[in-house]
Amino acid sequence: MPTADDIRWFKQQFRPQIEGVLPGTPFDLDMLVAIACQETGFIWSVLRKVPLPLDQILALCVGDTIDYQGPGKGRQAFPRNKAALVAETDGQQMFDIARKALEDMAVHVPGYSGVVQNPDKFCHGFGVFQRDLQFFGQDPGYFLNQNYQMFSHTLDHCLLELRRGLNIRGYEAKTSLTDFEFTTVAIAYNKGSYNTKKGLKQGYFDGNKYYGEWIFDYVQLSRTVDAAAAADVGPGRHAVVARDGLRLRGGPGTDFPYSRTLPLGTELTVVSVESGNPDWVCVDLEDDGLLDGYVFAAFLAAATGPHGGEDVPEPE
Repeated sequence: MPTADDIRWFKQQFRPQIEGVLPGTPFDLDMLVAIACQETGFIWSVLRKVPLPLDQILALCVGDTIDYQGPGKGRQAFPRNKAALVAETDGQQMFDIARKALEDMAVHVPGYSGVVQNPDKFCHGFGVFQRDLQFFGQDPGYFLNQNYQMFSHTLDHCLLELRRGLNIRGYEAKTSLTDFEFTTVAIAYNKGSYNTKKGLKQGYFDGNKYYGEWIFDYVQLSRTVDAAAAADVGPGRHAVVARDGLRLRGGPGTDFPYSRTLPLGTELTVVSVESGNPDWVCVDLEDDGLLDGYVFAAFLAAATGPHGGEDVPEPE
């Protein structure tokens, strides 16, 4: 189970991307964090401590190796097993990807050390928010091109499914949700339906709690975690460490428009930390004393290039 420290790390890494896609939806950051905790938190909470680079952590956020075990038992959706997958167009290529993903992830996550010994086992869920292989037929590129390794792709598909959950619950017109209402949407997201008589005791049961109960608990836990407190960036020279680059914004928050994306390795001077929101820092790109905008502090690291020490890698 991800802890508060794990959630803080997750918010530091992905808060800007998540908050950037939430306008116009009734969801908030903690709701999306809860989904990530339930779907792959048992993986990224382990991988971040190995430690591994962020792009590798994203690549290894895969899971769900359950096969069909008979009517009403095990996996019922496509593909029920290896044979069903390889019978499809590009199925063998997909199996090879799904099998390697399992092998690579199992190196670091002890819970998969047993199942990986079966050569017919493979992962059915891909990405931080776990898009299922049942969608392979309608969107093969997401899986074959391994788009799930990019946070933006898995986030987009999560929102699509959550919107489907809103429709199932009849919440399309809502501009905000209570935590309980969101949890019912998440249950519909997970199982495709919601039974009002069962409350939160719906979705996958792990022997301890149901999916719905876990989601509600994770939302509550996430609301206690302040990601801003963990950003340790002060005035001085820093470098961008975000693999996909870091957006330079006109103000301290994702509500402000961005003027450009600073590539990985870009060096800059942090002039000040925003007092009301220490997630954000004001920066000088040219080191000429002029202010250029704001960036999210969690994607900066102390520069060790020309201003002292080893070189920062140049953008590819």
